[in-house]
Amino acid sequence: MSKSLLIRGGRVVDPASGLDAIADILLRDGKVAAVGKVTDKADETFNAKGMIVSPGFIDLHVHLREPGQSYKESIASGTQAAAAGGFTSVCAMPNTAPVNDSAETTRWMQSPERGAGVNVFPIAAATVGSQGEKLTDFKALRAAGAIAVSDDGKPVLDDRIMEDALRAAARVGIPVIQHAEDTRLTSGASMNAGPVSFRLGLRGMPVEAEAGVVGRDIELARATKAHIHVAHISTADALERLKRARAAGVNVTCEVTPHHFALIDENVGQYDTRFKMNPPLRSAADRDAMIAGLMDGSLDCIATDHAPHARHEKEVEFDKAAFGIIGLETALGITLTELHHKRKLPLKRIVELLSTNPAKIANLQGRGTLAVGSYADVTVFDPAKKWKFDVEKSKSKARNTPFDGWQFTGRVTATVVGGEIVYRS
Repeated sequence: MSKSLLIRGGRVVDPASGLDAIADILLRDGKVAAVGKVTDKADETFNAKGMIVSPGFIDLHVHLREPGQSYKESIASGTQAAAAGGFTSVCAMPNTAPVNDSAETTRWMQSPERGAGVNVFPIAAATVGSQGEKLTDFKALRAAGAIAVSDDGKPVLDDRIMEDALRAAARVGIPVIQHAEDTRLTSGASMNAGPVSFRLGLRGMPVEAEAGVVGRDIELARATKAHIHVAHISTADALERLKRARAAGVNVTCEVTPHHFALIDENVGQYDTRFKMNPPLRSAADRDAMIAGLMDGSLDCIATDHAPHARHEKEVEFDKAAFGIIGLETALGITLTELHHKRKLPLKRIVELLSTNPAKIANLQGRGTLAVGSYADVTVFDPAKKWKFDVEKSKSKARNTPFDGWQFTGRVTATVVGGEIVYRS
């Protein structure tokens, strides 16, 4: 294994350091050793001329399916897909089997035996078994390596339990991540409530199911002074509430997925289960609000909600199909194509969305930057590279994506974790 790597001649974009310039990056012993004009020799040199060199991308929302569901994905296969997408770190949700609600499971997920190709930071369950009744041991989970708590697809709806969770999380210095969905309003629903669901005869999820929970959580965060992070926000109403709360000083952050700023509910077409996810694809107006939030800074980061499923779980009737799509390998392509090339969003802002801000939200010290002394996690990408996504060549075990065959502009060239190149395109 190489002990030093020189990434030479790329355009280094590091918002955390205020750097946007042609420079060399020297990585040695797992850390950034030098930035600028580097004359030192290295065991390996990577020519990044004409490419963007950024701090390693961090995905705050992935489902790696282990333990217990390795027929869908494994930590090894999921992190290979992450590396192919330019992600050097992924934060793994707790809806495994069993649910990750213990320090033992948290440590198991990070064990070298799992064969992870990138850094894995577990997000532990907020309540035992994600049943919403009794809090897990946040202190023990944090000590074991959990970077946040969440009940993910089983949102905490009990006001008292959520308030207790926020207070407990604040004491140990981690955020509570909430899947904002009032399941009392969405039972039996399979897509967004609107003209498309009416035409297809499917029960729809109203926007109020998301916005109402966001509003409730904002008030609890205001009262507790805790950090609430809203997962995969998808509606204009919820985003407006979040913007007002932030202006009032509430400690609230949020993420949006590439599919929620690239697709709308009309893409479901004739019951195409590749377009079934939760939150569901929303109206064009909601999609446009997500794009506006990315452009004006009110949305903090992009996360994939990578949710692998086996074919038999998707190739059924729409209302019976599993929710979710894979997204690690297409995230950068969608982001650059839709936001940078079509709407001229600066590359600095894109790096903030994919690296700088996720590191801040998850309190990942020494990541999300290329400052000297930080971890040697680097993403190199060519923003002008045209390519077509072929899901049959995906590193993931799963194939459930609506983006198969899509043409993108902008692709990962190399992914570096701990100073080692773990992926080359």
